[in-house]
Amino acid sequence: MNPMFSTPIMRVALGATALALLAGCATQSEPAYTPKELSSIEESSTLESLWQRDVGDGLGRARYPIAPAREGDNVFAADAEGVVMSFAADSGEERWEVDLETPVSSALTAIAGQVYLGTRNGEVISLDQRDGSVNWRSRVSSEVLAAPQANPQLLVVQSIDGQVTALDRESGEERWVYTSSQPSLTLRGTGTPLVIEPVSFVGLANGRLATLDNRNGQPLWDMQIATPSGRSEVERLVDLTGQPVLSQDGRLFVTSYNGRLVALEATRGSVIWERELSSRHAPVLVGDYLFVVTDESHVVAIDTNNGQEVWRNDELEDRWLTAPAFADGRLVFGDFEGYLHLIDAREGDLVGRTEIDGSGISVPAVTEGDVIHVLANDGHLETLEVSP
Repeated sequence: MNPMFSTPIMRVALGATALALLAGCATQSEPAYTPKELSSIEESSTLESLWQRDVGDGLGRARYPIAPAREGDNVFAADAEGVVMSFAADSGEERWEVDLETPVSSALTAIAGQVYLGTRNGEVISLDQRDGSVNWRSRVSSEVLAAPQANPQLLVVQSIDGQVTALDRESGEERWVYTSSQPSLTLRGTGTPLVIEPVSFVGLANGRLATLDNRNGQPLWDMQIATPSGRSEVERLVDLTGQPVLSQDGRLFVTSYNGRLVALEATRGSVIWERELSSRHAPVLVGDYLFVVTDESHVVAIDTNNGQEVWRNDELEDRWLTAPAFADGRLVFGDFEGYLHLIDAREGDLVGRTEIDGSGISVPAVTEGDVIHVLANDGHLETLEVSP
C-alpha cells in the first residue's frame, strides 16, 4: 500500500480496526480483520428495485466519498473522473450528463437549483441543476473530500489541510478563511461542516469543534471533543470526520474517532452529556433517538435526553458499514461486499437486506420517504422502494 501524502500532512485511508494493522494495509474490499458472516434474518421489510443506471467509472481505487444528492424529483451523481449526471428520481430517466474534465473527490450537495462539489485539485464547482452548465469555479487551499455546505448566502468548504473557506453562493468569490492546526497524522477525510444562518460548526482533525461566525469566519467558541492519548501517532488519532447534528431545541451532537459522543448546548458549547463511543460517521437524529455507527460497525441507538444506550446491534460487526440513512422507520446501511441492510429504528432488529453490487458500497444512501438511492463503488446507481 502506498500512503497518500500532502505536505506537511500525511493521511492514510484506514478504518478503525485496520489502524492497528498498518503493516497489513487493509482496503475496504479486502479487510485485514474478520467481518461477521451474514446470517439469515426474518425479513419483515422488502426492497423493490425501481431502476438502475451506471455513473461513469465509479469512485476510483481510492474510494473517494462521492455520495449522490437529491433535490425535488432529481437525483445527481458523479464519478471520480469528473462525470456528473442527473436522473429523474422516479424513473431513472437521464436528464443530462457533463464531463467537468477534472477529478471529483467530494460528495455532492444539491440545493436551491444548484449542485455543488469539490475536486482533488482544490476546485469548488457550482452547476445548474437544469442542464449541468457551470455557474462558477473557485479555488480553495487543497483537495476537498467533504460535501460543500450552504446557507442562503454562503457555501462553506472544508479542505484536507484543515482550512475552512466561505464562498459567495452566487459568484464563488471568497468571503473569509479559517485556518486550524493539524496533527502530523490524520485519517484520510475531513469533517463536514454544519452550516446554519449565523454560524458554522466545524469538526477538526485535532479533535476540536469550532463554531465560526458566518459574517467573518472568526471563532465564537471552540472546545476539545476528543483528546489525543497514547505513545504512537496512530494511537493519538482523534479526528472529527463526521458532520455535527443540530436538534430543533438547540442541542448539538458530535461524534469523534478514538473519542466521545457529546451533546452540547449549541450557543455556548456547554456539555449536556457525553459517553465513550468512537465513530468516523455522522449520526442520524430521529425524534429522541440518535443513531450512530461505531468504528466496529455496531449500530447504536442513543436516547438524546440522557445519552443512554437504548439498543445495540452488532450483527454487522466489522463489515465497514456506511453512515446511516433513514427511510420510513428503518435505518439504511451499505457494506463492503455491496449489501444494503435495513434495521428497524425502534427495536434495533435487522428487517431487510438485498445485494446491490459486488464492488461494495462505501458512501451513504440518499433517502426520500420510502425511496432509497444507493451508489456502489463501481458507479452502479440503484433506486429501491422499501415496504411495508
